[in-house]
Amino acid sequence: MCPKDKLFKGYIELEMKLFEFTRCRQLYTKYIEFNGSNTQTWIKFAELERGLDDLDRARAIFELAVNEPQLDMPELLWKAYIDFEEGEGEYERTRALYERLLEKTDHVKVWTSWALLEIGIPDSEAEENDNEDKPVSDAAKARARAVFERAHKRMKDKDLKEDRVALLNAWKSFEAIHGTLEDQDKIDKQMPRKVKKRRKLDDDSFEEYVDYIFPADDESAAKLARLMANAQKWKEAKAAKEADNGA
Repeated sequence: MCPKDKLFKGYIELEMKLFEFTRCRQLYTKYIEFNGSNTQTWIKFAELERGLDDLDRARAIFELAVNEPQLDMPELLWKAYIDFEEGEGEYERTRALYERLLEKTDHVKVWTSWALLEIGIPDSEAEENDNEDKPVSDAAKARARAVFERAHKRMKDKDLKEDRVALLNAWKSFEAIHGTLEDQDKIDKQMPRKVKKRRKLDDDSFEEYVDYIFPADDESAAKLARLMANAQKWKEAKAAKEADNGA
């Protein structure tokens, strides 16, 4: 740790003990000017404002932080920001943050985290104020599945096979807890099988690698092949009929 980092932290801890929160703000501001890449500093600054019930300030700090290009641990900052909005019951803001984060990454953990958020969101304000544990509603499950389905489509479109497998495993675990037998069977039918393949390297040698074959993809390819074959038959029949009429 840089000596100046230690100095800033020491001063901030001292001012916190003295309840000099204005001085803490000034020190955090100077600390960030000195080293804006330190994720923990941004998070602690935002936590200070949240502890003082100044949510607008906390949110503004998080916004500045996510736009800092040199963050040392951006994933930690995004998680803290998402946890902050979720903790405040700002679910639409939380969803918007997931949308923004997914413009930067397609990481399975982000999609899964969003899906699991949805089953914890109350369906009404009355439910939010009710402290009793209640079963997850069908509406909440549907929201979570919509996230899983969207993630699966994106990974399929981008041919991210290993990520797709990880997502399907997370989805399968979700359905094992929250789904019906029909829901579970639907995911089981999408699970891929592993196959070993060989590929040629630049030095003309070969290496083995594991590939994944997805049943749904095979079925789609087969349907497309049948469609193309039928279209070709129709085209040939039409051409033959026109030839007969012209004879």
